[in-house]
Amino acid sequence: MSSEINKKYIVHPGGQIQGELRVPGDKSISHRSIMLGSLAEGTTKVTGFLEGEDALATLATFRAMGVDIIGPDKGKVTIHGVGMHGLKAPEKEFYVGNSGTSIRLLSGLLSGQQFDCTLSGDKSLSGRPMKRVTDPLALMGAKIDTTKGKPPLKIHGGSSLKGIDYLLPMASAQVKSCLLLAGMYAEGKTSVTEPAPTRDHTERMLSGMGYAVDVEGSTISITGGGKLTATNIDVPADISSATFFMVAAAIAPGSDITLKHVGINPTRIGVINILKLMGADISLTNEAETGGEPVADIRVRYAPLKGIQIPEDQVPLAIDEFPALFIAAACAEGQTVLTGAEELRVKESDRIQVMADGLQTLGIDAKPTEDGIVIHGGIIGSGEVDSHSDHRIAMSFAIAALQAGGSIQINDCANVATSFPGFVEVASEVGLNIEEIDG
Repeated sequence: MSSEINKKYIVHPGGQIQGELRVPGDKSISHRSIMLGSLAEGTTKVTGFLEGEDALATLATFRAMGVDIIGPDKGKVTIHGVGMHGLKAPEKEFYVGNSGTSIRLLSGLLSGQQFDCTLSGDKSLSGRPMKRVTDPLALMGAKIDTTKGKPPLKIHGGSSLKGIDYLLPMASAQVKSCLLLAGMYAEGKTSVTEPAPTRDHTERMLSGMGYAVDVEGSTISITGGGKLTATNIDVPADISSATFFMVAAAIAPGSDITLKHVGINPTRIGVINILKLMGADISLTNEAETGGEPVADIRVRYAPLKGIQIPEDQVPLAIDEFPALFIAAACAEGQTVLTGAEELRVKESDRIQVMADGLQTLGIDAKPTEDGIVIHGGIIGSGEVDSHSDHRIAMSFAIAALQAGGSIQINDCANVATSFPGFVEVASEVGLNIEEIDG
């Protein structure tokens, strides 16, 4: 289990980011390609699949339910779909490690099956709230036992699901996707209304596989009883992984990096919009569409950043990118204020508190608030910070060393492999002075 292996990063100060790079495939799309490809009729071929621990956990669950999946081999996966009702009962519980996407989306999909199953995860995942999915699923007729609202989740098969109209209390692509996947197995129509736009990879892939999805304003609807038809899926590079190098180039004088074939889904480009508002030099070229998902090459050159009030309408569009954006804020002139981001407190870690603690350790004035943070740009020092097993925290503090006065030691980095296998090697190739040590 990755979270129980102790890895540390030592990142030495200085340097600049140069070159061309294609980061690993998009995690969200990789998860969904396995889930929907398994339920489709026919053979789905996936390229660019992220071979990180989270997506591999999803792949393992479908293999355990009898789906014939070949690969992954250098990002290529072949899925022989079993149709909407072809999954078989697993022989043991599903362990999904650190993957919140796996457990939340699977809870919806598995609520519509005829067999019982249990979903569990590592220590970090076992502390994450699940009532946000189990409560609306219960309204649909699902029977799920939790441990005081947290994993493990025991899902009872054979429930007769009924469609509901559900107003999401907070913007969450995972909850929306969970309910849409359950809605495929429900009688009648399931509608989910969002308070703000969130990533729409589920809707795009469902449509791409021939399952009708109706979008009217902020309400997404699906009617049960349809079918999925296999297709080929080219997974773009993950904008969340690209973000670390975008911020790295934006803060380190002399930097100039081009990130190739990155997904620029309009529900995911908050990081680009926010960095541009801070004064970053970002340009997009080679814009195209692959499998219903827009992609582009992103070039970032160093430019001085200034602190801003982050627009709240950008928060759901950049929710996973904020740890890295906090590093940009620490290197910017003036004050950056984030509000409306309470969702960050229930990610792999409490990302507001953990980032504030680390920034303060490094000499930056960072004050956490209930729903955000206030960061005054300053001079990053050296020190030892704890990532709390959170992959995005670990990678964010790694890039902070580009502008640090001394070395930064980051503890508890094993989970970086959940989203960005090979991060240390890739970062070293483009100019980060980073080493990984055990113990």
